[in-house]
Amino acid sequence: MSFLNVMKKRILIGDGAMGTILYSNGVDQCFEELNLTHPDQVLSVHKAYIEAGAEIIQTNTYGANYIKLSRYGLEDQVNKINQAAVQIAKSARKDNTYILGNIGGIHGAQTSLDSKDEIIRSFKEQLYCLLLEGVDGLILETYYSLDELITVLKIAREETDLPIITNVSMHEKGILENGILLPDALQQLEDYGADVVGVNCRLGPHHMVESLESVPLPRRAFLAAYPNASLPGFQDGKLFYENKPSYFESCARDFRDQGVRLIGGCCGTTPEHIKAISEGVKGLEPLYEKEVREQQELSVLPGDSLKEKPLHEIVKERHSVIVELGAPKHLDIEAFLEGARALKEAGIDAITLADNSLATPKICNATMASILKREIGMRPLVHVNCRDRNMIGLQSHLMGLHTAGIREILAVTGDPTTVGDFPGAKSVYDLISFKLIELLKQSNEGISFSGKSLRQKTSFSVAAAFNPNVANLEKAVKRLEKKITSGADYILTQPIYDPQKIIELKEATKHLEIPIYVGIMPLTSTRNAEFLHNEVPGFKLTDEVRSRMREAGDDREKAIEESLSIAKELIDTTLEHFHGIYFVTPFIRYDMIVTLVEYIHQKIKEQHKEVVS
Repeated sequence: MSFLNVMKKRILIGDGAMGTILYSNGVDQCFEELNLTHPDQVLSVHKAYIEAGAEIIQTNTYGANYIKLSRYGLEDQVNKINQAAVQIAKSARKDNTYILGNIGGIHGAQTSLDSKDEIIRSFKEQLYCLLLEGVDGLILETYYSLDELITVLKIAREETDLPIITNVSMHEKGILENGILLPDALQQLEDYGADVVGVNCRLGPHHMVESLESVPLPRRAFLAAYPNASLPGFQDGKLFYENKPSYFESCARDFRDQGVRLIGGCCGTTPEHIKAISEGVKGLEPLYEKEVREQQELSVLPGDSLKEKPLHEIVKERHSVIVELGAPKHLDIEAFLEGARALKEAGIDAITLADNSLATPKICNATMASILKREIGMRPLVHVNCRDRNMIGLQSHLMGLHTAGIREILAVTGDPTTVGDFPGAKSVYDLISFKLIELLKQSNEGISFSGKSLRQKTSFSVAAAFNPNVANLEKAVKRLEKKITSGADYILTQPIYDPQKIIELKEATKHLEIPIYVGIMPLTSTRNAEFLHNEVPGFKLTDEVRSRMREAGDDREKAIEESLSIAKELIDTTLEHFHGIYFVTPFIRYDMIVTLVEYIHQKIKEQHKEVVS
């Protein structure tokens, strides 16, 4: 008899966590691999849950798909691992035990960059493995993306008539990604064919029960709940859960009062928790009617109305000049402020602030940006790299920038720490620039990285970096197009030292609709030129430029004069083909940039006179 028929009459008890038990026992490898290497460990967990009262157990296959197993070099073992998992579960079962084939969410908390096609292929492979081994049903659990869950649910429903359980993971109480309300999500899952709909992971019993108060009893399906034991703690390098199992006895009754027919546990739960759940609902009839508490939908306020146009709109209307002025590597900021004042007086549109470029620490660019706005009245363009912060840090950083009134952002992946001067420092790279751009634009809709409501829309104007100094410009432009698809509003290029390259760039990007700021960085000496050309990623000087700087020799004034001459030639070509110029200031030599900005203004005036005449 199907367990769905049993659930019509009474509440069923599920099992608890597999991974966290193995982890607490000292397992420090792919948990699913244990199906092949240490099947006895997996078997003992199944048996313990059944002895505790679990009537439905899940195979140890949560991450047994191609994408997740490839992280351990096990992508060729998908079939064997899933087969073994079902066989182990069957050897543990009793007469009244049902076995669910477990397929976990792949996207995680939006950290995965796998495409939907890759996810579908990976899901189908694992699905077929489990179905062929003869499971009693499927459980699709810990899905942070409702779209992903619906996608795989439709596939599973087409392939089998077996019961399917779908559990979503909330981002906060009663709310999924992108502000989707829990009742709406569960209704959609029922409509797409799920037999049991519910929630698991992320939250403990308290918040999960409160979330279910707004969920009506499904028309056809049943409700499920698999709460975490508690919020996790961290001690001596390991995660742990403190919640006492006895607490789950009263929580089980609370779940029953919300109409839940299948109760189990997720992270941190043990056989003791499952025994407490079993004791808690013993003798209780299922709930057939319930009063639903109305859930308030979070409102999202519009973004603030900005007094100044964003750079990507300015540069579409007229010539625009922005300047990168490096934040100090020390605590003396007077020269920086002096340079910023001089550049503002020269008439630039923004000062850009790198984010620890070349993996070298400088004063926090968000702090310097706030000082620029407050003390000088200068628009800052803040670079944000993916190297130094995980997703939590990036989200916090961007919320802080928005709150400080900083709207211009350049999203970059960031130079690896190995090029910097902090031995032992590690790169984070939770994201790369493509995904960061996408999530920045998502925040402009009032939605955080995790899918929670920000309760206000941000107003970020997002720039993307582009390196045209490559052998295959066409291929580089294809990659650039992906950044535009992700949501970039405008482009900043690496410094260019060849007028012909600027012309080639125009031809290669003429089909793009977003504006481009062409990078120009004056040189300070022949040694500086050789260093940039030979040692700094993204820089490529022509033989002519290197020769001209070499001829200037060690005469500093002559070298500066020649450098300015080279830069003016690049400016002349840029003004013919682009509206935007992006200067990178060498060694805080803002005087050189001021000279070049004045040259640009003079050139624009001359062009205007020619047009008028």
